[in-house]
Order: sequence, then C-alpha cells, then structure tokens
Amino acid sequence: MEDQNQCTTRDEQLKNLNLPKVLIHGPPGFSSVLQPPFSQKFHILNHSSLPLHKFAATHAHHCSSVAAVLCDGGYPVTADVLRLLPSLRLLVTASAGTDHVDLEECRRLGVRVAGAGNMFSEDVADLAVGLLIDVMMKISAANRCLRERILVVSRDFPLASIFKLTGKKVGIVGLGKIGLEVAHRLEAFGCMISYNSRSKKTFVSYPFYSSVVELATNNNVLVLCCALNDQTRHMINREVMLALGKGGIIVNVARGALIYEKELLRCLMEREIGGAGLDVFENEPLVCEEFFSLDNVVLSPHAGFSTLESHDGICQLVGRNLEAFFSNKPLITPII
Repeated sequence: MEDQNQCTTRDEQLKNLNLPKVLIHGPPGFSSVLQPPFSQKFHILNHSSLPLHKFAATHAHHCSSVAAVLCDGGYPVTADVLRLLPSLRLLVTASAGTDHVDLEECRRLGVRVAGAGNMFSEDVADLAVGLLIDVMMKISAANRCLRERILVVSRDFPLASIFKLTGKKVGIVGLGKIGLEVAHRLEAFGCMISYNSRSKKTFVSYPFYSSVVELATNNNVLVLCCALNDQTRHMINREVMLALGKGGIIVNVARGALIYEKELLRCLMEREIGGAGLDVFENEPLVCEEFFSLDNVVLSPHAGFSTLESHDGICQLVGRNLEAFFSNKPLITPII
C-alpha cells in the first residue's frame, strides 16, 4: 500500500511538471474558487498558511516559475508581490474592484489582468436597495426592539424617524453597471435619480452633477457605486455630509475608503445626517465598533457578492479566464 501511495504521488508530481503554475493569493479556503474541471488543468500552489514573502523564501523554485495568480480582493498585489513572481504573465482577480492591484506595474511588466466583470452587479444593487430600505424604515432597529421586548405601542421605538422610500431623490455616485442596476431598481419605487460620474453619460436622461457636493445638496440619499482611487478616496467628507443634510442617508456598497469614516461617525452621532447603510469599511476587515451602538446605521460584512448564484458564477469565470489565456484565446473579462 505504501509503494502504491508513493507511485501515486510521483505520478501527480510528474503530471504537475507539465502544467502551468497558478498561485492562489487569498484567505484559507479561497482555493475552492478554482474548481474541477479547471483546477485539474493547472499546478495549483496555495500559500494561505504562510505570508507570501515567507512562502517565496521557502519555495523559490516554485515562485520563480509561477505563470498566473488567482487573487482575492482583500489580498493586495503590489509591486513588491509582483517582484516575487518573475515569470508571472496573468493575474485573475475574483473581485469586482481592482484597487488591490497595482495595474500600472502590471502594464509595465506586461502582466495581463482579468476581473469579475459584471458578475456581481445585480447582487450588489439588490443589497444597496435592501440597505437603503432598512435604514429608512428602521427594520433592523425595530427587530432589535422587539427582541428586547420593547413594545412599539409604548412609543419607546421612534416611529417618527421612519421614512418611506417612495418619491425620494437619490443621487448615485458612479453610474457604471452597478450604479445603473441600482437606478433601475429605485425607479420602481418612484425615486428621482440623478448622478455624479467621471463624465456625463449620453445614454441616460438622469440629471448629471459634476460635483459630489452639488449632488448631495440636491438629493435625500447618496448611493456609492464608484471605484476607489486617488481621486475618490475620502470623497464623501464632512462637506458632502452637511450638504446632504439632517435627514440624508448614505449607502456604500463600493469601497469603504470612499468615505472619511471618522467624519461619518461624527455626523451620525450628532444627527447631522439621518443614517447610513454600509457594506464596506475603511479598514476592512476591521469595523469601527462605534457603529454598533447606532440605531441609524445598518451594517453588512461586505456581502454584496455572496449569493450562491454569484459564487457558482465566479468559479466558472475565473476558470474560463485561466483556460482562455493558456489556450492563447482572448480573456473573458479583460482589464489589461
């Protein structure tokens, strides 16, 4: 039996010698994203039990010949990471965003990059609307009150601070695929949509505001759907929040650092804005605990992409991108 096991191991090693090496760069369990039959076409390397630089130091022979990386959005691919992988030709991210990837360095090195495309757009839009309804109608706060045996009829629950969504003016920051999906859903509630984006979109009739402050001034709600970069970091600051006003609500399903979080907390606690629905946070995976005691805030653990359907879809997509690249075919969802 021992000889048979040794033969099996040798057979697997010989087979792997002829397969492209794919490094998994993500949390424990992330390797499950690459499923059969795609996983059987590559030599999979998983460093989740070690920081990447330590893995590279102890497995230099592997890292020197890694052809592709499959990464999670919470695991940065910086210039330092790229230097550890001199043979890298492809980076596939399972994230909708690319702020964790040094795209400029990838271009310089000739590394192709594939993303999640529009895989998560509908789910993230659903969550954005869900968060908004929850904040406005205080569903989570009411649930907590009832569970704590606080009766609504006793007026201990603040019914006067509940708002309806119908007819509200909603400003969307970033009118890409997710932003458009949010807009379409909110139109069904009779909401009046306007937006801010890098440029005016010719294919929509929604009013366009070139300034986020101006957008906030003219709306009851801001929904953040834009990318995080040097220009958008902390774009939602105190000036924007005060422009939104005391009854205003902010929903963020994009990236946490779009909001100056300390200023958001101050405005929420001082009731300078009405509330917030947050799926993302400035220092993920850490969440500022001061949010926990606020009934005008609804929190979600970066779960906009977590439906079963999206998980199955991204498993297929990352495998198809890897397969296409190593078959000399066009990437399915190219970024670079």
